[in-house]
Amino acid sequence: MTTRLVGLAGRPGSGKSAVAAYLAGAPNIERMDLDREAWNVYAAGTDAFHRVVALFGRDIIGPNGEIDRGELAVRVFLDPEGKTELEAIVHPAVLARVEEQRAEAELREIEFLIVEGALLTVSPHVNPALFDAIIWLEASDETRHTRLEKDGRAEHVARGDSLQPGSSAVIVDAEGSVEKVAGRILEGLRTL
Repeated sequence: MTTRLVGLAGRPGSGKSAVAAYLAGAPNIERMDLDREAWNVYAAGTDAFHRVVALFGRDIIGPNGEIDRGELAVRVFLDPEGKTELEAIVHPAVLARVEEQRAEAELREIEFLIVEGALLTVSPHVNPALFDAIIWLEASDETRHTRLEKDGRAEHVARGDSLQPGSSAVIVDAEGSVEKVAGRILEGLRTL
C-alpha cells in the first residue's frame, strides 16, 4: 500500500492541530507535526543545531543545552535575512523526515499521513509535488481570534497575516466544529 501524503496548512487559529489530531484518531491515518519535527531537527548535538548556533550565536543556547526557541524567535523577528537562512537549514531537514515517516507509514500500511505545517504553502523549500494533496484551512479572523484566545495565544493572530494558500492548495472551510471540518477533509481524502 502506498501511503498518501496530505499537507495541512493554514493561518494560526485555523484549526490545524485540532483537526490533524482528530483525523489521526481514524483508522489508517497518522499525523506528523512539522513544528515538533523542526525542534527535533535542531536538537542539541545535531548538524542543524551547530549550523543554527553558528548563524545566531551561542547565546541562543538555553540553560538546558538546547536552543531557546523564544530567544531564537526574537532573533528571527529582528533579522529577516537570518530567518531565510534558518529556514534553509531547518526546512530541508524536516522534509527529509517527512519522507522517512512516509516510508515507515507504508511499512505499517497506513493509508494517509497528515503533515501539519503552517509554512507548507509558502516555504521555497517545500516541493508541492511531494504531497498527494495540500489542504489549506480557511477561517475568518474572528474565528481564529476566538480559538487562539481560548488557547491563551491571542497574540498569534497577526503572525499568519502573510501566509497564503498558494496555487497548489485545496481550500477547505474551517468554520464550525473540529468534527465538521475533519468531515469535510475526509470527504476530500476519499477522492485521492
